[in-house]
Order: sequence, then C-alpha cells, then structure tokens
Amino acid sequence: MKLPTHIEQKIHSLACDPQTLNCYIYDTAPMRDKLMHLKKIMPRGVEIFYAMKANPHPEFLHQARESGAEGIEIASLGEAKKAVAAGFSGSELIFTGPGKSKEELSWSVTQGVRTIHIESLTEAHRLQQICQQLDQSQDILLRINANFDIHEAQTTFSGGSKKFGVDEEKLDTVLPQILALDRLNFRGLHVYAASGVLRVSDLLKNCQLVFDLTRRIEAYYDGVRCDIIDFGGGFGVDYLETGHDFSPNDWADGLQLMIDQFNFSDRHFVLELGRYLAADSGYFCSEIIDIKESRGKKQVVCAGGINHFRRPAALSINHPMCIVPNNHEPLFDGQEHVRQESVYFGGPLCTGADKLANDVYIESADVGDIAVFGLAGAYGLTMSNQAFLSHEPPQEIVIRKNSEH
Repeated sequence: MKLPTHIEQKIHSLACDPQTLNCYIYDTAPMRDKLMHLKKIMPRGVEIFYAMKANPHPEFLHQARESGAEGIEIASLGEAKKAVAAGFSGSELIFTGPGKSKEELSWSVTQGVRTIHIESLTEAHRLQQICQQLDQSQDILLRINANFDIHEAQTTFSGGSKKFGVDEEKLDTVLPQILALDRLNFRGLHVYAASGVLRVSDLLKNCQLVFDLTRRIEAYYDGVRCDIIDFGGGFGVDYLETGHDFSPNDWADGLQLMIDQFNFSDRHFVLELGRYLAADSGYFCSEIIDIKESRGKKQVVCAGGINHFRRPAALSINHPMCIVPNNHEPLFDGQEHVRQESVYFGGPLCTGADKLANDVYIESADVGDIAVFGLAGAYGLTMSNQAFLSHEPPQEIVIRKNSEH
C-alpha cells in the first residue's frame, strides 16, 4: 500500500510526540469524490443514502450532506439521533434492520422518518399499533429475504434462513396481511442480497430479482404499486488489492438498461452505501510495541488490536498495510526486527484472537515504527471491542483541506 503524501506527513508529525501513537486518521475527500461521481452517472431516480453504520463519525455525516447524499440510512435510534444532530431531518432518514424496538418505531413515526423497512409481520403489527396510538400513518417498504445468495460476497443477507426480511416464498401469505394494516402505507420493496460484492453482474442479478417481484406483485394485487425499490448496498471494496475494483459505471449502465426494459423510469430507486463510500477515507495507525520470533515466525505486537480495529479478525482478511519508519534506537543489542519476511501482526490483548494481519510480507519493521492499515474508514473503531481490557481509545484525527482536528 502506498500512502498519500499528506497522510504520511501527518503520521510523521504525530510520531514526534513521545506518547505512544495509536489513532485513526480520516480524510473524507475520497468519499466526496465517490459521491459526486455516483450522482453524475446514476440513472434518473436513483437516490444515494449514506449507510452510517460504516462510520458514524460526524465528519462522515458532514461529508455526506455536503456531497449531496439524499439522506442517511439508519439502523438504530442512536444512529438516528446522530444523523439529526448532523443536520438531517426525519424525512431524510430511512430506517432498516431487524429488531426495531417500540421506542425506535415511536420516535420514527413522530419524527416523520421517510420509510421504515418492515422485516416481519410482528414488526408490521407493532408499527400499526404505534401509529394508531399516535393517530398517524407511516410509509413502509417490505424487506424480502430473496431465494438466492451470492457466493463470492463478503457477507450475504439472503438465500437461507436469515433474520433479515420476509422469505420470498412467504410473500403471498405475508403481503396481504401487511396491506390490510390501515396505518401502514406500502410504498415498495427492499431486497439486499449481499455486501462487499466486486462482480457487477451479481448485484445486477439482485436488481433483476426485485424488478421481477415488483411486476408480479403489481399484476396480482389491484391498486398496489411499488413506487420505491431499495437495492440495499453491496458495492465492494478491493481489500486484497487484486486490481479488480467494483465498477459503478458498469452497474449504472446495466441498471439503466433494466429500467428501460421494465419501463420503470417513473420509479424511485434507493442505494444504501457505506463501506464503498467510507473505506478509503480512513487509516488505522498503531505503534509497534514489540517484535519477537516464536517457533519460526515473527510476532509483531502493536499498541492497538481488535479493541480498536476488529474488522481484519472478524472477516479473516488482511487490510492493505505499510510501515512508516520512526527510527527509534534499539533498547538493547540484538533487539529483534523484521526484514523481508511474512509475519503476524497483533495487538496487546490477552486473547489469541487479537489479530490485525497474518502472513503479510514486510520489507522492514522495527520496534517504534508505525503500522498503518488502509481502507479503515469503514467498520473501524465503532465495530471494535473497545471495552475489552479497558485500554484508552485511539484518537480520531480529521484532516481537511485547510484545517485539522
């Protein structure tokens, strides 16, 4: 991984401080560029929502607003309140995810959340009861657990027994019951098959499925129309640096052909993008505390581990990384180092699961150098086991064009 010059310069300046370095550095310019490009290439009617679960830091919410995201996809009341604090109104929020509490649903109805995505009959009846109590109605989408999966995806949300949505084969039983709930305004479908997909054809298959479902529903139920179709997200990020990036241009072109084929140009289409927008706007930087050889393999121990950056261990992948030298004098003669070898990176936690990277080739690393993990802007600190062992949390440092904080 090659660091941008301004990121490397910032790491060097931080490393001059005698305090052990352990931080995230954010520069949301890549997020801005991606959002602006997507808005240019997407077919008419496609709306992009930032899935803030990827990174709820205020700077990412600010960038979403400044770069023209339609709104924020939330999955909890905590996220909702952070989005509102960042300047988004209830009408700019869509609420997805299973297990919404009555408090979350009540807040959403009173705040005028744009759509609540129903995951089950129980949730539908709970929302109906709340709307009756508040004497209000609520626009909803019905989430479908599609009857296929995408095998090469990083994470799948369909194709088997899932907590997400209503099984596709149960639709004809469930949908009439939801349509009968007079306080819920059925607006369309939400079908999200997988996350972290690099092959465009796989995500277009998801679009084909939901378009077919839409036609079937509208042909079978008089007066029912799916005005809104939510494809979820799924745009992948090339964490393994294979050179095969997801092509949003090809996806947009394929979707446009499909829209024309189905004569759906008068519909609204929703994309919930988090990882794709946020990943390359962040770096996790952690000082190397120790290096030692153990039974034929070097163990590199950093100041932060899965308590600060859990994603590599959770998904069993290596993020792109590099070493920024800090030129510390060795503490003693014969202190171990890394030279042109494949090693293990872990943190300071008392668990064997504390992995940052494994079998990663490193040209050179010494105690006191800074290990830098790229594509860490999404699912970084907030995904991590921060309370475990009660270490101090890492700083989150934002680099902007003219200022830092």
